[in-house]
Amino acid sequence: MTDVAWIGPLLAGARPRAIAALLRYFRDLDTAEEAFQDASLRALRTWPRNGPPRDPTAWLIFVGRNSAIDGVRRRSKDAPLPDERVLSDLDDAEDAMADRLDGADYRDDILRLLFICCHPDLPATQQIALALRIVSGLTVRQIARAFLVGESAMEQRITRAKAKIANAGVPFDVPGPVERSERFAAVAAMIYLVFNEGYSASGGDVAMRLPLCDEAIRLARLLLRLFPAEPEIMGLTALLLLQHARADARFDADGSVILLEDQDRATWNANDIAEGLALVDKAMRHRAPGPYQIQAAIAALHARAARAEDTDWPQIDLLYGALEAMQPSPVITLNRAVAVSKSRGPQAALDMIEPLAPKLSGYFHFFGVKGGLLMQLGRNEEARDAFCKAISLANSAAEAAHIRMHLDRLAAGASDTPVRRAPTPAS
Repeated sequence: MTDVAWIGPLLAGARPRAIAALLRYFRDLDTAEEAFQDASLRALRTWPRNGPPRDPTAWLIFVGRNSAIDGVRRRSKDAPLPDERVLSDLDDAEDAMADRLDGADYRDDILRLLFICCHPDLPATQQIALALRIVSGLTVRQIARAFLVGESAMEQRITRAKAKIANAGVPFDVPGPVERSERFAAVAAMIYLVFNEGYSASGGDVAMRLPLCDEAIRLARLLLRLFPAEPEIMGLTALLLLQHARADARFDADGSVILLEDQDRATWNANDIAEGLALVDKAMRHRAPGPYQIQAAIAALHARAARAEDTDWPQIDLLYGALEAMQPSPVITLNRAVAVSKSRGPQAALDMIEPLAPKLSGYFHFFGVKGGLLMQLGRNEEARDAFCKAISLANSAAEAAHIRMHLDRLAAGASDTPVRRAPTPAS
């Protein structure tokens, strides 16, 4: 077996379970990561010759653990590990390891790893970077490119996160029920943020940052395997799938934004939509609604509409109202106002967003939505002012170009500008 391309996916799939188990053994992130890397190098040398073991994850844990222990032994001038040919044929030891991985330790190990990456002492940017490095196995260069920062700056960010965890004396025991409940939300939020880092990319950033969406979906699916009956994790996974399904339709060849109502729905990913809709339906049967489920239900209504004009805007308005009650936020209200403009007219939507002005005075999408509503009402001078404010707050060239298009339409006397929603996964 000379082609080693098949090894990469096996190592990537095994990484979270293997790192988590090694972390339990050594209680140190650097040691667990180095042990997994040593095991991966041995896999690259032995698997092409001998073929993959029966349980690659168990093999990597066994070899990684012994490799780390061997490092301690070498420093203590103790005996080295056996020859690699012995390690590549683990037989009963590997089977026993696999049996343990199939039990409760597997879920607790993964949770422990995710909980550590989402430690509350870490800022969100460090949580995401650490999770992408430790759990997902992305290189520092890949993470730095995705965040549009220098490689050395990202290395420092990850190093600081590890140091903070080490200095905080984070317990490595299985988390109790109360801590699980609290940190579970943090893990879901981290996955959501990873997705948003990729989803918010525009123009030339898309190629570099869109893989973050794929990684967030992979992590959400991993969490769903750990908690297959948890409706909020179903909702989170469905939300990401339904949003990501539109990736190919969100920008044109020049990198300009294409609004949802103008997208070519034939290019939406049918497989992602089917999986997402199935998860939404399954989650709703639990009758325990949560914020992720509601956002997924909104995305599902968009996905089910064969044409933009078929969208059930009154139902989306109701869902945003429920989301507002659960998580009051001016951005959620801004998104709801777009649904209101579609079902009750632009004046009703404008009345809804006017009180948000103090809180959203530095928010690009507030002025973009406001300008669109004013333009539909024929209040063109006020619309122009709002659009000019939006351009000054644009986060990317694509956003600024989109607003300039509206200004051009104003100059030409148009007044039918569609209103753009704020860029949350519920939009």
